[in-house]
Amino acid sequence: MSAGAVKVAVVGVGYLGSFHAEKLARLPEAELVAVVDSDPAKAEKLARALGCRGTGDHRELLGQVQAVSVVTPTVSHFSVARDFLAAGADVLCEKPMTNSLEEADHLIALAAEQGRILQVGHLERFNPAVEGMFARAGRPMFIECNRIAPFKARATDVDVVLDLMIHDLDIILALVNEEPAEIRAKGVPVLGPHADLVNARLEFPGGCVANITASRLALKDERKMRLFQPDAYLSLDFKKRKLLVVSGVEYRPGGVPKVSAERPRFAKSDPLERELRSFLECVQQRRAPRVDGAAGRRALACALAVRACVEQGLCQYQELLDKSPRWVAAQPPEEG
Repeated sequence: MSAGAVKVAVVGVGYLGSFHAEKLARLPEAELVAVVDSDPAKAEKLARALGCRGTGDHRELLGQVQAVSVVTPTVSHFSVARDFLAAGADVLCEKPMTNSLEEADHLIALAAEQGRILQVGHLERFNPAVEGMFARAGRPMFIECNRIAPFKARATDVDVVLDLMIHDLDIILALVNEEPAEIRAKGVPVLGPHADLVNARLEFPGGCVANITASRLALKDERKMRLFQPDAYLSLDFKKRKLLVVSGVEYRPGGVPKVSAERPRFAKSDPLERELRSFLECVQQRRAPRVDGAAGRRALACALAVRACVEQGLCQYQELLDKSPRWVAAQPPEEG
């Protein structure tokens, strides 16, 4: 811990929140003051391991920390982030930033009013291969995404759009730099009340089309994006952190096209640690984060629009859905 270390807390120390706390405890730019969880015993156990305070009520820390990571279930993002922003703390809020656009707008306005930093935890933006794609992308004309994973019970509080697809929506919106003019989507709930498989098609005013599939019904974990633009084709593997760039096409009638293929190498890094370091730097230097509240809101708005399309399409199957068995019982979501 350095002399100018940021006094920080983590609210919600479930699966992801515990990683936030462990990494912040090791970073010299941070002084981990406390961890919070709705299960006080869980908070106290982690606090003992990390040498900080543990509590079950985040309100005890208002005015006691400079910054906070909010890694609770989505339903409580708004109330926790609001309390800390109002108390003068900077906030890193996990995605999706809130349950509704009204809540997102309130947080954005409050952060501006208080002069506070509001960063949204879209972790893939700190994946070095994603950064490589942003550096090489020009004017995308077609984007294809597949993000599939095995089912995890801790995500049962949201559908696959807000759980997984929102990662790709955030990146696509940043790459295209436009709002979609048309959204079409279909989805199916299989293991619970929320859609577990969704395919969406986004059409943008400038001509770009994005086709996105997200599923949490797979037996493997695969996260890939392919981007086509007039002068290049880019293929990204999020999980392996690999990028292929095909460009420089030369073609003569009757011959075989010649292309140059670049496979840039990226240094090994921990995206979550990089995200947390970036947040702390923003706090110390008072600069805007890479994924600010406005970017988080854009991704949320697009995700909610996709979800609305899915729900509209499922209306005609309501009788069938009501009769279908539900293999996963409803349960409170785990924090983080």
